[in-house]
Amino acid sequence: MTRSTTDEAAAEPLPSPKERRRLREAKSLSEDQVAAAVGVTRATVRSWETGRTSPRGRKRALYAKVLAPDTKPEPEPQPEPQAEPEGGVGAGAEPVTDPEPAAGPGPGVEPVTDPEPAAGPGPGVEPATDPEPAAGPGPGVEPATDPEPAAGVGAGVGVEAVQEPAVGPAVGPAVVETGRDLPAPPPSEEPDFSPADAFDELYARTAPGLVRQTYLLTGRRALALESVERAFQLAWHRWPEVAVDRDPAGWVRAAAYEFAMSPWHRMRRTHRRPDAPPTEPGRRALFDALLDLPPAYRRTLLLYDGVGLDLPETAAETEASTPAAAGRLMTARAALAGRFPEVAEAGSPAAQSALLHERLGGLARAENVPAPRPAEAVRTGGENRARLWTRAAIAGVALLMVVTGLTLHTAPTHYEQPISPAERVGGVPPRGGPQQLTAQDLKLQQSLREQVAHGPERLVPEPR
Repeated sequence: MTRSTTDEAAAEPLPSPKERRRLREAKSLSEDQVAAAVGVTRATVRSWETGRTSPRGRKRALYAKVLAPDTKPEPEPQPEPQAEPEGGVGAGAEPVTDPEPAAGPGPGVEPVTDPEPAAGPGPGVEPATDPEPAAGPGPGVEPATDPEPAAGVGAGVGVEAVQEPAVGPAVGPAVVETGRDLPAPPPSEEPDFSPADAFDELYARTAPGLVRQTYLLTGRRALALESVERAFQLAWHRWPEVAVDRDPAGWVRAAAYEFAMSPWHRMRRTHRRPDAPPTEPGRRALFDALLDLPPAYRRTLLLYDGVGLDLPETAAETEASTPAAAGRLMTARAALAGRFPEVAEAGSPAAQSALLHERLGGLARAENVPAPRPAEAVRTGGENRARLWTRAAIAGVALLMVVTGLTLHTAPTHYEQPISPAERVGGVPPRGGPQQLTAQDLKLQQSLREQVAHGPERLVPEPR
């Protein structure tokens, strides 16, 4: 326990996963370059930047050194230049390809004695021996015209700048403003794109193919079109998040697949049954075989063999572990191999993948799927839908407040015990005593009271 705690405390500190990616892109490095510098695969670097894993030991130290603000991975070794005469780099010497010339010249080249090489002359010109070359180039030498050489390329040595890696098929740092400290391209090469323009470009490049992929996933053309449009509407609502994602097309594809595979669509009459299969026998058999697979297996097969993702990316998009994704892929291929002998006869998994990629692509291109609407209509529809739901939510809250206020106003302020309902009482004896006098009895009583009595009205027993 003491050893592990000490090792972890002495390890190189690393920034957060999002900061790791920002530092890499700020230094104009691709995932492949960082992977080659550290000695790992591109999938491992991507896992470090998403936070799923973290480097350890020597790789952690190398990775921290690569992400340091003043450090870049060494490029591939260049062929050693010809020997030079003693005394410096002569005219016509081969330019050094190190993107940081201030750190030292290339292998086999004697260091330049100029104390400030950033202000030196252009490539192929002998550097001035004046100890203060910053005052200006030597006589007969044309001064450098780049006012800011540190923004892209090295000063006066012809070092080619490392290009910014593309983050997707349609959206890149030059298209959408990411807010990160990236090297700015020249003003003449930087397109002035708005977020709507970047979204329209992503939609135009990926929407038609994504509709065909979703059709293979569901077998329903209308549901495929609806899923893609809903996914792009969700992407437009979260565009600040999608624009800086490393794969915007993958983000939209995952959203479209999730919506298309929702089990609630079975309750809709129009989506209960898949559309009519293709008429060609081979494509019809492949269509039926795909729909017979479980949804998770069908999605894994489509992403790996149809779209062409690698196994870690497929596992990440399907929210499964890599062994689970591999098991689903093997099961799906075995099910297709049982129906198609050419798949079973493929010599290797790579041959099976190539064959299935060709078959799935042919099936998707042969089907007449509906064309997606224009990007502006999708954006406007998403905004109108969000506005409608917002107004409905506000109206519901207002109605709830009115009902609550009315209830509080009409409710009693104290508790009143309810009156018990009347009940029939049984088992009471009949009423006793003299009955009510009739009219004849009353007449007789009145006449007796009017007559003169000659004796006491009531006989009282005398005591003895």
